[in-house]
Amino acid sequence: MDSAPDASVLARREPAEITDKRLLRGAKTRQTVLRHAADIASLDGLEGLSFGRLATDAGLSKAGIQTLFKTKEALQLAAIDYARDLFVDTVVEPARPIPHGVARLRALIENWLAYIEGPLFAGGCFWVANMPEQDSRPGPVRDALVRDRQAWVRILERELRHAVTAGEIAELDAELAAFQIDAVLCATNTALRLDDKAAIRRAWRIVESFLISP
Repeated sequence: MDSAPDASVLARREPAEITDKRLLRGAKTRQTVLRHAADIASLDGLEGLSFGRLATDAGLSKAGIQTLFKTKEALQLAAIDYARDLFVDTVVEPARPIPHGVARLRALIENWLAYIEGPLFAGGCFWVANMPEQDSRPGPVRDALVRDRQAWVRILERELRHAVTAGEIAELDAELAAFQIDAVLCATNTALRLDDKAAIRRAWRIVESFLISP
């Protein structure tokens, strides 16, 4: 596992093994609820989550879902963690075997674009959908979203630094370039939601402009 600061956040978390059948059923129900919650939040924001709506969507009892999550905030935080784990498995982990630098950076971006083009969540990027709603709402939900977004940008920054150190690309401000690339990716997500078929091609053109050989 990488030793960079982001690794503790955007790394696969192995679930504990559950052998008790009752607990196993509860864990499966929780996963079903969170899958629906992540999709709803990607469409209508985390404020759009409710126990009643999830009960209807998942075909479960409202009381049963309330027993699992207790409060709306607990549900929102669990949905963020669930979305993060899916993001890691889809975008970050497949790139880890690839050498640091330009090769891994391209793999990460390719995975990210596939993640929104799929899309993995019904409304596209989970964080692009929820950051505007939560950016002026201080508290644990906002903090969790910021944590994940900052970790992702640090990953991009780290690979840019590796690329510069290895002489793969010209000298640049890695922190600024990572911020710019992330902004392009977020804009690409929005463009795809608006049926802009050329968005991904344009995104790659912009990304490649940062990867110029020295």
